[in-house]
Amino acid sequence: MTFAMEPILLLCLSLLAHGAEAACREARFGGAVLPLRAQQLVLAPTQAPPANRLRFRHDVSLTVPVAVGAPPQNVTMVLDTGSELSWLLCNGSRVPSASAPPRAPGAFNGSASSTYAAAHCSSPECQWRGRDLPVPPFCAGPPSNSCRVSLSYADASSADGVLAADTFLLGGAPPVRALFGCITSYSSTTANGNDAATNSSEAATGLLGMNRGSLSFVTQTGTLRFAYCIAPGDGPGLLVLGGDGAALSAPQLNYTPLIEISQPLPYFDRVAYSVQLEGIRVGAALLPIPKSVLAPDHTGAGQTMVDSGTQFTFLLADAYAPLKGEFLNQTTALLAPLGEPDFVFQGAFDACFRASEARVAAASQLLPEVGLVLRGAEVAVGGEKLLYRVPGERRGEGGAEAVWCLTFGNSDMAGMSAYVIGHHHQQNVWVEYDLQNSRVGFAPARCDLATQRLGARA
Repeated sequence: MTFAMEPILLLCLSLLAHGAEAACREARFGGAVLPLRAQQLVLAPTQAPPANRLRFRHDVSLTVPVAVGAPPQNVTMVLDTGSELSWLLCNGSRVPSASAPPRAPGAFNGSASSTYAAAHCSSPECQWRGRDLPVPPFCAGPPSNSCRVSLSYADASSADGVLAADTFLLGGAPPVRALFGCITSYSSTTANGNDAATNSSEAATGLLGMNRGSLSFVTQTGTLRFAYCIAPGDGPGLLVLGGDGAALSAPQLNYTPLIEISQPLPYFDRVAYSVQLEGIRVGAALLPIPKSVLAPDHTGAGQTMVDSGTQFTFLLADAYAPLKGEFLNQTTALLAPLGEPDFVFQGAFDACFRASEARVAAASQLLPEVGLVLRGAEVAVGGEKLLYRVPGERRGEGGAEAVWCLTFGNSDMAGMSAYVIGHHHQQNVWVEYDLQNSRVGFAPARCDLATQRLGARA
């Protein structure tokens, strides 16, 4: 879920890490390897966010290059395993702003594509009434009789437009036809005027929804397996497509099963990649968190989701509080607490410190590793991934010290009812989504090396 779309996509990196490069290249036959990049960007100029809203969903996003239509138009799409319907900012898109509303950058021009077709009110697509989208497609009525879509996310961004179909080309894979939202109005609160993202020259054209919903790109294209590897910083990672992967499941991967709940519950997202969190450790200390706190309750609140569309990781308060306390206890000799009780970064991160960049660099290798213990697997977070430097915040004489916050946030403070494992903590981890066997696999990896070996270039 974003905080808030061909062939089958397949694991290669763990094979490369163990010298099986030939097998990995063979697996690419009939598929493709796409560059995946974590970068600061915005979809368009944005207004200042309201209080207590998440502002960072598109500050740092995972983006992939895609070609859409005939002739192909190159677009950049945010890879989001937490969203369903893919969408593109379309020609004529406007974004609300205090001044004259600007046109969206790099918008897709449907009228220039011979394979583009907007869905009409009478089409079967517009009559779709699945259970996955909060607001299903609906008819706008005369005179246009267009089929409309309206999407909203937990970070208060929203998108409105028409339901349409066109061909998508990802890497060297054959083109596939898929439904998507052709967005004509987009509003975002993910960055403010002081964020570097607002001034970035990069701009995303849309979002590729990869969850398990009926209208996701995964479901529409019959994808049974896909994988990605995120390089730290702005280095290139990769998204791997091609082959069935049945004979290439690497034993080094640790898998955790996807959690299914058949009955509808108000706070349980049934199309998310939901896994079971069984414990949290800080260093060698397993936190005394009751199992009931880590499992969905009778309303569905408390599920754990693996989400490429959310930057950081969020824990419910009853798990966040002991994590924060134990981390502070184990780092007293390494980091000086910020000492400002009212300072909360992005409305959800209040375990913060003040230190110079040199101090943090020296301390990063001594910080206790935080492990998210899943059923059959673990996501281990250590070193530089544990701290995030807050943009624009300096302390001390001459601003010698920066402000750093622990990269685990409090879900309750952010208005969420779930645990979310964000992409910042998936860096240098090969993540495989195996829909055929209802599981997610994790393996430590060097994503930059895998990108070089597979020839994925931005």
